[in-house]
Formats: sequence, structure tokens, C-alpha cells
Amino acid sequence: MKPVRVIIVDDSATVRQVVAAVLGAAQGIEVMAVASDPLFALGKMQRDWPDVVLLDVEMPRMDGITFLKKIMAMRPTPVVICSTLTQAGTATAMEALSAGAVSIVTKPRLGLKQFLLDSGEDIVSAVRAAAQARVRRPLPSAAVAAVPPALPMGPAHDTQMRAMHETTDKVVALGASTGGTQALEAVLSALPRVCPGIVVVQHMPEKFTAAFAARLDAVCEVEVREARSGDRVLPGRVLIAPGGHHMQLVRSGAQYQVAVLDGPPVNRHRPSVDVLFRSVARYAGANALGVLMTGMGDDGARGLKAMRDAGATTLAQDEASSVVYGMPKEAVKLGAAQRSVPLGAISLEVARFGAR
Repeated sequence: MKPVRVIIVDDSATVRQVVAAVLGAAQGIEVMAVASDPLFALGKMQRDWPDVVLLDVEMPRMDGITFLKKIMAMRPTPVVICSTLTQAGTATAMEALSAGAVSIVTKPRLGLKQFLLDSGEDIVSAVRAAAQARVRRPLPSAAVAAVPPALPMGPAHDTQMRAMHETTDKVVALGASTGGTQALEAVLSALPRVCPGIVVVQHMPEKFTAAFAARLDAVCEVEVREARSGDRVLPGRVLIAPGGHHMQLVRSGAQYQVAVLDGPPVNRHRPSVDVLFRSVARYAGANALGVLMTGMGDDGARGLKAMRDAGATTLAQDEASSVVYGMPKEAVKLGAAQRSVPLGAISLEVARFGAR
């Protein structure tokens, strides 16, 4: 097989040197070029286009977001964002994901060289996942939000009271990884305000999930927030597992809540979709809908099978609409998913589940 050809675009000479060494030592990856800013990178790419771009977001002459949009307009290509754990860096990385980047690799401002060496496996995994991604030009926000809701919309008060009554004990669990930030925005922004309570695991580094939740909250009718232990799962509310922590569904009397927990990575991830799905199987059973979405690897497949065995409705995103058809594929192979559905139909499935 041909190696994955990568260009590293970062204004830090240390980052370029260390990341090039880490990727160059990985089997099946070739560092074809490095560049100190997007203008240098663009000249190199026009002569020899890479398979994956590893891109910093805060750079001189041209920022990473502008360059990312230029790439997506010229020739959509998998881009992995390399961002610092700062408030500005986090906000910019969220904008990059919305503009079409497939994932994030974090870097601190201090102890950078040692951090990059210690995180070499994560960098290699991110590049390999990106190489498998089906990258498309991002849809305008208005187009994403134009998916019609499936709930029958009668008199507002009657509909809300009926939906509240029907969805009180219902829970929707969503799991995603590579490509999931855009997929989740497409699903959640298409939901009406009255829908079942939703719990989400999106593989994302620590510190980034709060900004991700805030962005979704700004574009969705439903309330979206980063989860905290004790938060109730309520109709019209979406709770996103914080990066660096697992999240479980728990029950307190007749109420569903979430617990945010420390613990070792599961399937190399923290948060892990399997951890969430297994807890949903245990505490919600047939009152739950589980959907495993785009992502590399197999996290969530066994948890979705546990949900199906407990009587839940289970779905997998189909191959054609997945950026990376890894996690959904494993769920299908395991018999965990009752059906595969395209991304555009997931919000309709969630609304229909709530209307039962």
C-alpha cells in the first residue's frame, strides 16, 4: 500500500522537527514536506498535493482557518488541527472543525517537545484516521439547519405537553469520533426544542468539549452543555461528556442523571462511547435509543450491542454519509445495530423515537 503523505504546517520549528520525526518513524506514513506558514505550504502543495495536512491555527501571514477554507474550496483534503490548550486556540479549533477539519491534536505552550514525544501515538492515530476520512465541502449552516423536524407540529402547547409526557423516561445516546463534530451539529441543529433528553460522547481532547458544547448551543434549538455530575437528562437538553472524563447514565428514583468519572481510557479513549452505552443499557433499557456515528476504531460497538440486548432501539450511521466508517461498521458486524441510516435521517429517527 502507498504511504500516507503528510505536510506539517506550523510556525514552531520545534513542532515541525519533533512531529516530522514522530510521523516519519511510523509505518505507512511519509512526511512529504514541512512549512512555517500557509503561504509556503500552499506553494508546496500546488506542486505536490498531500493526503493529510497537519495544521496549526495561530500563525503569521495567514491564519489556519483562512488556509483551511482555501484548501476546502480548492481540493477538499483531510486536515488535522494542531492547537494549543488556550482559550483563543480552543475557540479557533472549534471554528476549524466547523470549517471541515476532521480532528484535533493538542499541544501545550510549555514542555512542548516532551509532550509531543509522549503523545506520538495519538498524533500517528489522528493522521491515520484522517487518511481514511471522506472529506466534503462543508454545508452552509443554513443548509444544515434546513432538515425538517419529524415531530407532528400541532398547537404548540398541546404538542409540548404531549411530548414532555411521552419523553420523560426516554433517553437518546449518541457516540461519535472522527468527523463527529460536523455530524453532531447536523443532527442536533435539526431537532425541535421538544425532543428526548440526549447524552453524547464525542472523542475530543480535554478543554475542547466546553467550547464545542457552547458552539452547538448557539446554533441549536435544544439546550447543549458540557455535562457535570448530577446533571439531569431532560427533554430538550443535550449533555456532552467532558474531554478527559468518562460519562455514565445513572438513575435517581424516577429521574435520569449523568455521572462524570475519572478512570483509565477504554478502547484508548476517555471519554469512551462503550462506557456511556453500557450504562444506558443498564439504566434505560428499552426506553433508550442508541446511535453510533462516524469514527475510526470500534469504540461503542459492544456498548451498542449491550443496548440492543437490553431492548433499546439501536442504529448505525451508514457508510456513504460517514467521514470514517469504522465504529458504525464494527457495530453492524457485531449485530449491534438494528438498522443503518444516513446522517440526514438521524434527527428524524430521534424525533420519531420521542413521539412514540
